[in-house]
Amino acid sequence: MPAPTAQSRPASPGGAVGGQALFGRCPRQMPRSSGAGCSCPPRDPSMPGSGEAPQESRQDMSSGTTQENLGTSSLTDKQTLSEESLSRALEHPVKAKDAQLEYPEEALWTTQASGRVRLRVDPSCSQLPYTVHRMFYEALDKYGDLNALGFKRQGKWEHITYSQYYLLARKAAKGFLKLGLERAHSVAILGFNSPEWFFSAVGTVFAGGIVTGIYTTSSPEACQYIAYDCRANIIVVDTQKQLEKILKIWKNLPNLKAVVIYGEPPPKKIANVHTMEEFMELGNEVPEEALDTILSAQQPNQCCVLVYTSGTTGNPKGVMLSQDNITWTARYGSQAGDIQPAEVLQEVVVSYLPLSHIAAQIYDLWTGIQWGAQVCFAEPDALKGSLVNTLREVEPTSHMGVPRVWEKIMERIQEVAAQSGFIRRKMLLWAMSVTLEQNLSCPGSDLKPFTTRLADYLVLAKVRQALGFAKCQKNFYGAAPMTAETQHFFLGLNIRLYAGYGLSETSGPHFMSSHHNYRLYSSGKLVPGCRVKLVNEDEEGTGEICLWGRTIFMGYLNMEDKTREAIDADGWLHTGDTGRLDADGFLYITGRLKELIITAGGENVPPIPIEEAVKMELPIISNAMLIGDQRKFLSMLLTLKCTLDPDTSDPTDSLTEQAVEFCQRVGSKSTTVPEIVEKKDEAVYQAIEEGIQRVNMNAAARPYHIQKWAILQRDFSISGGELGPTMKLKRLIVLDKYKDIIDSFYQGQNK
Repeated sequence: MPAPTAQSRPASPGGAVGGQALFGRCPRQMPRSSGAGCSCPPRDPSMPGSGEAPQESRQDMSSGTTQENLGTSSLTDKQTLSEESLSRALEHPVKAKDAQLEYPEEALWTTQASGRVRLRVDPSCSQLPYTVHRMFYEALDKYGDLNALGFKRQGKWEHITYSQYYLLARKAAKGFLKLGLERAHSVAILGFNSPEWFFSAVGTVFAGGIVTGIYTTSSPEACQYIAYDCRANIIVVDTQKQLEKILKIWKNLPNLKAVVIYGEPPPKKIANVHTMEEFMELGNEVPEEALDTILSAQQPNQCCVLVYTSGTTGNPKGVMLSQDNITWTARYGSQAGDIQPAEVLQEVVVSYLPLSHIAAQIYDLWTGIQWGAQVCFAEPDALKGSLVNTLREVEPTSHMGVPRVWEKIMERIQEVAAQSGFIRRKMLLWAMSVTLEQNLSCPGSDLKPFTTRLADYLVLAKVRQALGFAKCQKNFYGAAPMTAETQHFFLGLNIRLYAGYGLSETSGPHFMSSHHNYRLYSSGKLVPGCRVKLVNEDEEGTGEICLWGRTIFMGYLNMEDKTREAIDADGWLHTGDTGRLDADGFLYITGRLKELIITAGGENVPPIPIEEAVKMELPIISNAMLIGDQRKFLSMLLTLKCTLDPDTSDPTDSLTEQAVEFCQRVGSKSTTVPEIVEKKDEAVYQAIEEGIQRVNMNAAARPYHIQKWAILQRDFSISGGELGPTMKLKRLIVLDKYKDIIDSFYQGQNK
């Protein structure tokens, strides 16, 4: 890691003064460690042999007293978050047991929430395991006075420092204990990203519980399944709408003791439903020593996070992640992505993707603590259009989006360009063309020709500034495949999109791309300390991706059969994904074993490359799904690019500007989906058929040809059931939902 330099702290978003209105400022700077990275001061009550906090640190923290009135904020009410309270919180750390970590377990997996596992320490990266509390404690020492969390209240940016964040987490931990949180039981969180989500999550871990995120789009039945399975003692919700879901199912949740609501107060007093203010007051009744006793007993090989898979096949599976999974990945996974510690440059990120998904939780929450990042929260309607406003105000240094987010940004730029004047549009197309050519021909070069630098200065820098990416050096994507069209578009804007590869079962990234490890279309290289092997390779070197390392999960909660399917006798995780490795160790994903189409003739056809080729050839197509398992030939379902309803994010009937452009280019006047599908627009259908034929001409063999296709009347969506929460295609759902159309392709054919 680079040596620390003079501290650089970005200005507060929107020009607001950091946190004074809500929390006040600490009058004295927190003590600092001398080096970047993870030092090991032996004074964390959760670490064996830690002893007590050094006297000089306590004296420094308690030498001044600041009373902050938190007013009517939903975070806390009438709480004191000062150096004095921080000093009190750390005044009596309990001496833990022996100086040796205690995890004698031999098993590499467990299915019990209270179980422990043998950690996969690798000689190539032998960092000693440590707990979440220790990670935060060391961050507190280095970054205590830095802004940790930024959020908008009544149109103004306010901030929470790392010292205040730590205190809020401890208060939340004590509140959960007061409400009856039992060890190895869960606190489920059902709400949009916010400071409350963060300190509730950290507080859960501090209290010895397991934090479990639930997607805000989940039905009451889906909430019930997860809350029952994880034995949730407490559920934290953000709105009345989410509270109503829980009230509806509470009678079916024998472990549920209380609900905490933070976004808005309940309309009336309900038994065992607490506002966040009431909840945080409850924490005052639990002594700091009681919490320290729990922290001192924690071990890195015990479960602290549950991430539920989206359940594309059967019920969701609860992926159990250990404290070591979290702390190790937060450090090494982020280092592989070139995330900087705040001693070098404080990273600024915008939190908006669902925290119930592993990618957002690792990237926003845990990595933020590890390196002292400033995490700024988007508005709940971020994906309905407000995200770009937040990005402009915050100007992140690092940003992550699922492919659909990047596609929506691309489509928005295309729409604006289409409505611009002739000269401005031509300038943009010229600038993107010369930049794309340079980035494709010399991807590793930082030396740009004069023309490329001129294009960037005159045009592209202004586009990036308008998007809020003026300071963003690292742009990531993951969770689903990214089309070549989208990657090329952003390369044309001089925005390189870095891929990562991993699963919930690998705590997020097992492979990462960065400025130093980048190859177009690849998922990057192994994170240090991780291993990979390909099994059942074909003649092209493609096989199932199997993984090993400190990222690998503990097991599926209460699902021994599923765990045995995923982890083999030697401890390797079988991902179900297929891929190949090049000579330099870059990973290329080719598909999923379960998605592999095996035709009636016995041909193995990976669908993704063919689907990508169709979307590249036909820019009017939004989604393409290949069909043909156990059939005599391949067919395809297509959807058209259309605008989204700003309130619901559901697809409308109106075509996007890019789709309308395509229609005009082929001689059609259609501007809506029904005009094309219901009236069978001859010009558009003919153009799509010609595009399909061009794809077929480039196919490896005739069995790879698409012989029949249909355009659906509605684009795929989350509400329609075809897409999961991270916009991943649910192929089995699509096969069932459009069974009649698919069957019509094969009428008269034997399966």
